[in-house]
This record gives sequence, structure tokens and C-alpha cells, in this order.
Amino acid sequence: MKQRGFTIIELMISLFVGAFILAGVMFTYLAMKTSNRDTLEIGDLQESGRIAMDVLRRDIELAGFWGNFSGMPNEVNFAKANPSNDCFEGANNRSFPIADGSQFKFIYGVQTNSAVVLNCIKDSISNSDVIQLKGVSGNDISGNSSQVNQYYLETNYDFANILDGTGGVLPVDPANSLWAYNHHVYYIGQDTYTVNNKSLSVPTLKRKRLTKTGIITETIMEGVENMRFIYGMDFDGDSRVDTYKTAGQMTQTDWEQQTGQILTVQMFILVRSMDTDFDLSATARTYTLGGSGESAKELTFTDKYRRMLFVSTVRLENGGEDSWKW
Repeated sequence: MKQRGFTIIELMISLFVGAFILAGVMFTYLAMKTSNRDTLEIGDLQESGRIAMDVLRRDIELAGFWGNFSGMPNEVNFAKANPSNDCFEGANNRSFPIADGSQFKFIYGVQTNSAVVLNCIKDSISNSDVIQLKGVSGNDISGNSSQVNQYYLETNYDFANILDGTGGVLPVDPANSLWAYNHHVYYIGQDTYTVNNKSLSVPTLKRKRLTKTGIITETIMEGVENMRFIYGMDFDGDSRVDTYKTAGQMTQTDWEQQTGQILTVQMFILVRSMDTDFDLSATARTYTLGGSGESAKELTFTDKYRRMLFVSTVRLENGGEDSWKW
């Protein structure tokens, strides 16, 4: 019985068909791999932006909240020496009030144009905003252990006094409340990280925080590249925003809030990937961080970093209130 094998033509056709199928499988695999990487990177950007927005939102809501104390901070009820490395700019804008005849500022913003900002920041990037916030936490901790390196505010309706944390329960009058006192300053700096044996310079959201040993620096979230804050002012007392001002348009009188009140803060947070994405084309991409006309801020990039812009508005419900509004 005769047996026949494949002819050369049949083998070539088989190889061609097999190569075509293999190429299709490889193309599908590479496409899925790229899509999966893009999805993970977008997810990382969303998570970074969400965390940054949540941290800032919470602190802005707390700005100007003094527990159940009905007055405004002054050098008597907040009698405490300011740290030598304090964050400050302008009149009565340190960690604790001083007697200089002006209103204590519990919220303050700066448009940066140099690395040195508010006397305490030495590594800020230019063309990004800095925001300074003071107030107490939203929970009365009377009867609970204090932290050694934290300041606290003991209050009732017409009394307030700064106390030092000891690590134990602070002796507080039963009729009074106790709150953790915070002074935070947020800004964008640069940090260097090693990823896959590659050194990367990454923009980072940082925070200056008041402690009993002075102002310390904390890293909040990597990849936050730029931020801007626009302040909604009410000048006629009807609890509605009359005008929006950038930090550069705000005056010292605006920050003291004696002729007008800061009702809202618009936040614009631009988040960037840690490393370049070679799947992106180096075409111009523009992001608008609020404002209109001459006050509009537009940033244009032609690199291969993936970016995402986050926008939110926070209302200062608790500034000058004697009870915490959730």
C-alpha cells in the first residue's frame, strides 16, 4: 500500500496559516497587556487623586472650627509660643495668635513663584498653590489619651486654652471639651524614588504640620503634580458667594474675613503617572485649573506622562461655628 506525505506547497501553506494564526494570538495578547497596563495606571491615578482630594477636603472643612468655643482665637486664650520654624506670612498668621491688632488667619493661600514659601517651605515647585489651614479636629476627645507631640484646645462656650499633649488623659474640667489643635500647610514638592532599578523624580503632595517639637514635613501622596485653590467670598452676609478670587487676587483684608467671609474653596488637583507611558503620543495636552479670562490657569504638556485632573468645591461650614457640622 502506497503512502504519501505532504508536498512542499502544502507545508508552506500550513506554515503560512499557522504563522498567521500565531500573529493574531500575539497581537491580541499584546493588545490585552497594553489595555491592562493602561487600566491599572488609570486606576492608580484615580486612587491618588481621590486620596489627595479627601485629605484636603477634610482639612478645609475643619478650618476655623474651634470646638464649642463661640469666639475667635486671640493671644489670651491661645497663649502659646510659636515655634522657631513656624509657617507664616503677613499679619497674625502664625501657628498661634499674637497681639498685633489684626484678625487671626485660619485659612490662607499663596500662588508660588519660588521654592521658598511661608518661611517654612524650602522645596516648593513654582506655579502651584499653597494652602495654610488652622482649626481643631471634629471630635471631642475628653477622657481619652492624648498624643505626646500634639497640642490640644480645651473649650466651652466662652473659654479656650491651649494644652500640651502628655500621652495620657489630660485633666479637663467636666464642663469643658477637648480637641486636637491642627496647623497644616499643603504644597507640591519633588521626591526621588527608585522603581524597577530606575531613579524617578516624582511630584508629591506634601504637608507641613505643627507639633510640640516644631513644624515637621510629611509626604501625603506621590504623583500630585499641581494644585490650585479659588476662594468664594460673601461680602453682603447672605451666605451666598458674591465673587471668586484666586490666591493672587485675595487681599490681607480678605484673609482676615472682617469685611467678607470665605464660604467655599474650589480645588483643582492635577495628578501625574510615576513614569512615562510609551503608548502615549507626545502631543500637546492642555489642562485648565479653574478661572476664566486673565485668571484662567492652563498647563500644557507634550511629554508621555499620563495625567488626570480632579475638581471639587468645599464649603467652610464650620468656620466660626460652636458645634461641628458633618
